[in-house]
Amino acid sequence: MGKLSTHVLDITKGKPGVGVKLALYAVGPVGKTLLKQAVTNSDGRCDEPLLAGEALQVGKYELVFAAGDYFAAQGEQLPEPRFVDEVVIAFGIADASQNYHVPLVVSPWAYSTYRGS
Repeated sequence: MGKLSTHVLDITKGKPGVGVKLALYAVGPVGKTLLKQAVTNSDGRCDEPLLAGEALQVGKYELVFAAGDYFAAQGEQLPEPRFVDEVVIAFGIADASQNYHVPLVVSPWAYSTYRGS
């Protein structure tokens, strides 16, 4: 069975994003369901997979990262409202037997992601 994982890279410092709060939602026809909340560790990763084994199902998901709060806590001077605040990555799991790694590369002004394994 596969697993879902993530990590955060702070490209303003070129280091892992430590202490970034995130939430994982399943997205269905009647709305979103919160599946998990986590905070990134000293390596910018979660201590365990967000979903693994039978918990990883084919479907649509959203990862929501509190990037603006993270940068504010780092002492970054941010405009109000923040340009990058909550980063929402909407993605799909097509094959639950595979590993899906959904990282966030972020600054106060830009972000990107990709599908890793």
